[in-house]
Amino acid sequence: MQQFVIDGGYPLSGEIRASGNKNAALKMLPACLLTTEPVVLHNVPDIGDVRVTIDLMRQLGVEVTWQGPATVRVHAREVRHSALDADLATKIRASVVFAGPLLGRTGLVELPLPGGDSIGERRLDTHLAAFRKLGAQMDFDGRVLRIQADGLTGANILLPEASVTATENALMAAVLAKGTTVVRNAASEPHVQNLCAMLTALGADIEGIGSNQLTIQGVNRLHGGEARIGADFMEVGSFIGAAVVTGGELLIREADPQYLDMIALVFERLGVQWEVRGEDIFVPARQELAIVPDLGGRIPVIKAQPWPGFPPDLMSIALVVATRSAGAVLFHDWMYESRFFFTDNLTRMGARITLCDPHRVLVQGPTVFSGAAHISSPDIRAGMAVLLAALAAKGQTRISNIQQIDRGYERVEEKLIALGAHIERVTVNPAAPPDMLEMARQTP
Repeated sequence: MQQFVIDGGYPLSGEIRASGNKNAALKMLPACLLTTEPVVLHNVPDIGDVRVTIDLMRQLGVEVTWQGPATVRVHAREVRHSALDADLATKIRASVVFAGPLLGRTGLVELPLPGGDSIGERRLDTHLAAFRKLGAQMDFDGRVLRIQADGLTGANILLPEASVTATENALMAAVLAKGTTVVRNAASEPHVQNLCAMLTALGADIEGIGSNQLTIQGVNRLHGGEARIGADFMEVGSFIGAAVVTGGELLIREADPQYLDMIALVFERLGVQWEVRGEDIFVPARQELAIVPDLGGRIPVIKAQPWPGFPPDLMSIALVVATRSAGAVLFHDWMYESRFFFTDNLTRMGARITLCDPHRVLVQGPTVFSGAAHISSPDIRAGMAVLLAALAAKGQTRISNIQQIDRGYERVEEKLIALGAHIERVTVNPAAPPDMLEMARQTP
């Protein structure tokens, strides 16, 4: 079992280069199944969820090779299976997006219920509604969802919710369907746009990219090609937060700032400023953090919204930033009922946080964090959030279950060490009592 040991209180300083978008990579890799020709993807993040996705593809008989630190070549010359490996599929939520490519390529997919973060219930009904519209039939035996179609036909699809993965699944199934498909109430996040751009480069006919209505003219086949995964705005937002809570100065290279406008607006409410320098983001040191109240001094509300609203996956990061800001703010994540359960870790470190209900939390700052003897990372974003608090805290903090952080952040401790953080990855003996743990340095 691995842990992070952090000696906090040191300002971060320096520069990093943004990694590729996790949520784009997890969809663009399966999308390569839609063509029999090779596809090369650039700026692929080497993270836990990507490695599981590649393992799933290899299990299906697809050739996947790393050609460099961030370049992956995929050749789905043949797809030998239509059933995903259950042990692998249940490790990540994104395994569900194999349904669209497999349905389009083979007409059949057998999908174990996906895994992923425990942040609340995330149903598959929106995906199934889209597949039914395209002509698929399905059967569920309680463990495996079997989806089958004797040819897909374009349809007018109104999604019940602007689900990112349902939009991507419908899109990937529709590119090889006969006729025209219109997807209304479609999600338009940067990773959806990235997937659309990739499919278009491979010969798909997609209109409305970046909007909430996509029109897909089905084509007979896709060809090979290359595509680049954009910057991970979740990582960018997280490192901005890390710089701010430690009082440090940071330059983030190739950050795709065109996707950060709403994030900038929300962070401004918490007193955070940064500069856009071409494709880079510069975060000044020692910012005077203060929450900007609403008219009449009322407590402002930060609410997660579909794109181009504030992304729900950055709620945990913004919350930690808010603990360092003077004033009070209410966070409301109506999408996931377990998003804020990690905040008990922050209260142990000194934060003044009131969990109003499963969807809302009141934060009052500023907080001077103190290190905690043991904290467990419950999911990717909450894990990164408590890591930020540990970086700002006085004293030492241990974070366990860090494989959750590794699932979504590439070489996170290496990047933080390069910025001056005092953080170490260690291996512990889980059978030993806490005060007798044998610890050894982990070679990066």
